[in-house]
Amino acid sequence: MRLRRIFIALLAPVSALVLAVAISSVAVLLIHRSPFFAFKTMAQFGIRTDSLIFTVNEAIPLFISGLAVAIGFKMNLFNIGVEGQYTLAALVAAYVGAVTPVPGPVRIALILIVAMLIGAGWSGAAAVLKVTRGVHEVISTIMLNFIAFGISAYLLRVYLKQPNLPGDFVVKTKLIPQSGQIPSLNPLLRGLGIHPPPGSQLYGFLPLALVIGILYYLLVNRTRFGYDLRATGVNPGAASASGVDAKAMIIKTMLISGAIAGLVGMPDLFGLYHRYTIDFVSGLGFSGIAVALVGRNNPFGIAFAALLFGFLDRSAQILDLYNIPKEITIIMRGVIILSVVIAYELVRRFVQAQEVRAAAERTAKLAEEAALEPA
Repeated sequence: MRLRRIFIALLAPVSALVLAVAISSVAVLLIHRSPFFAFKTMAQFGIRTDSLIFTVNEAIPLFISGLAVAIGFKMNLFNIGVEGQYTLAALVAAYVGAVTPVPGPVRIALILIVAMLIGAGWSGAAAVLKVTRGVHEVISTIMLNFIAFGISAYLLRVYLKQPNLPGDFVVKTKLIPQSGQIPSLNPLLRGLGIHPPPGSQLYGFLPLALVIGILYYLLVNRTRFGYDLRATGVNPGAASASGVDAKAMIIKTMLISGAIAGLVGMPDLFGLYHRYTIDFVSGLGFSGIAVALVGRNNPFGIAFAALLFGFLDRSAQILDLYNIPKEITIIMRGVIILSVVIAYELVRRFVQAQEVRAAAERTAKLAEEAALEPA
């Protein structure tokens, strides 16, 4: 029985990957290249030590972004505003962390707290609009994205930027002091016998990301709030009838989603930039939606999806050297997203049909046994 459940759980993602490889192979054949050579080259490049470190580094913010989206999905709330929430949060947190004269560990905690508060506050605006005015969160969060981009650009340009030296035209905040930066995990890798090449730094935010994933799992699956959250997502009417305050749940869920979203930019802030710049990493919020969909709102599935997307982005970089468009990985990502959604729905219907059939068989068996009993 356990093996059957494992098989059913793996059926959808494995079939999605197979379909993605098949369709991408057709795309490669259309440009008169060998799919086998392309995927072999990607695999060989992708498993190098520096490539694996890059993959993990890219997966960390995608994982956090996926969690931020997923907790809303659990109760059919669509927080499409993660992009704006983490952009504004990263800017304010980077500035506060750079100018506040506090010790190193306190500075790191301050940056994280500020980021969470800004993200929660920005998503909370969409929650208030929904519960007070009935504005759908998809519309409000999309609009709030553009407002956040505009406010961030204005604040950075007018108030928060660092004066530049002659010839330096990059608009940026002050650098976070060394004491407020999270060191990389390269010493740990060396202790394990893994020697990263020069220039490869495994983000020190990785343990914190794992803690966020564990807390997400415990909150959703081991608390009363998580039960109410899932119940509201499955049947809002029944949840309200059992005493769940739907409006309060919307506010709480969006605040938690925004707080997690505020942390999306932190791995790159601590591990790469150490300040906010005009070219700070973007697109993580929208990618997080895809990661949450592929991972089915489960932290383990989200982690797998984040690593898969990071691996595809990294391994595709070698293709240009062989005149193979690296955009085939974009095709793969799109096919994976579409096929996972379809595959999970087919699996759900298959499982549902199996459960109905098993229930009918049990009912028939009980009726037969009752008929054979003496009157």
